[in-house]
Amino acid sequence: MEQPSRSLLRHPDFLKLWTAETISVFGSAITQLALPIIAATTLDVTPFEFGLLTTIEFLPFILFSLPAGVWVDRLRRRPILIAGDLGRAIAIASIPVAFAFDALTIWQLYIVGFVNGILTVFFDVAYQSYLPSVVDRDQLVEGNSKLEITRSASQILGPGLAGILIGVLKAPFAMLLDSVSYVISAIFVFFIRRPEPPVVAHDEEAHGPKPSMRQEIAVGLRYVTGHRWLRNVAATTGISNFFGNVITAILILYLVDERGLGPEAIGFAFSVASVGFLIGAFTTNRITTRLGVGRMLVVSSVGFSLSNLPIAFAPDELIWPALALSGFVGGFCSTAWNINQVSLRQAITPPRMQGKMNATMRFIVWGTIPLGAILGGALGSVIGLHQTIIIGALGGLIAFIPVTLSSVRHIVKMPDQVDDDAGTTPLAAGT
Repeated sequence: MEQPSRSLLRHPDFLKLWTAETISVFGSAITQLALPIIAATTLDVTPFEFGLLTTIEFLPFILFSLPAGVWVDRLRRRPILIAGDLGRAIAIASIPVAFAFDALTIWQLYIVGFVNGILTVFFDVAYQSYLPSVVDRDQLVEGNSKLEITRSASQILGPGLAGILIGVLKAPFAMLLDSVSYVISAIFVFFIRRPEPPVVAHDEEAHGPKPSMRQEIAVGLRYVTGHRWLRNVAATTGISNFFGNVITAILILYLVDERGLGPEAIGFAFSVASVGFLIGAFTTNRITTRLGVGRMLVVSSVGFSLSNLPIAFAPDELIWPALALSGFVGGFCSTAWNINQVSLRQAITPPRMQGKMNATMRFIVWGTIPLGAILGGALGSVIGLHQTIIIGALGGLIAFIPVTLSSVRHIVKMPDQVDDDAGTTPLAAGT
């Protein structure tokens, strides 16, 4: 009889990785709030210049995700994590230095935002690819659950703490704390001692010339789109992100202009909704053990597919509880979904493909976000805000279909780890 794996709370290398992430994400909350505050208050920029800052920060996720996957598979992941942390520390530290010498400009914010975005892309792809090297296969769900706890807590507590620090220290100097947080994160990652699997050298005699960057990107795209599980997971996530952002793009304007909610009511509803993320992070591992991986993916996908209906159809007197309920259900289900689908991806992908797989998945499912936001803004201007919210909510109802109709639903236990020489679609344990 197989012995249960010991808790990750007694796993020294995972605790170092978890601590590094915790420090980093709470520090990042400062910069996420401080950069636009500096642009709006210190530099007195135009609305166009202000909007361009967000665009530039997001651009690296579109431009560099696929190449990052290739490099993450060509190199060891731990040095990439350390370099990403230290690089972001240097970039962010340049802002308070420039401010102290009265030399800060919007162009520096653009450069820092862009560089920080590139390094974050590499860090995030390497991070998801590195976890299977730190913990065992049967600990992936628990590991991702604990990492999700940190991300959820940062969503709830991060902006408030960042606001206090920015108010006390002023935005540019508060960013020094984020810079220090990245240095501390790098130190914890540096002291992880569990060895990574060796990078597989390309054998030109057996496989011909080394493939180019473009060819390896194509390999990652073919792997994800050709995999009977991954393509359905990507489809469900991408559809949900697309229609969800049709709503998100105009939600605040809709709530204020057409539903009469004030900032305090909206903020409180979002805080209630954030609890769903946290509960999902704490309970997903236990629920998945009872239901099985496949059923949990189906149930959570159905949940977030339905979650926007209350906002679209609640009467005015019930719009606040509808907003809180939608956020709570969506937060819980999306957290449960992310923990399981990321763990599944990590388990079924060979080590040599982890980087390209994670980068390709991110490119596909994040690529729908700006498309949905653009459509939401356009529809809101043409047909009205409420009608656009209804279209987004009804469109989101189809998100659960790809994963529900696929063989993913039959997975009971997390599949066995795939070796580099194995096929791309392993047989799931317990199917």
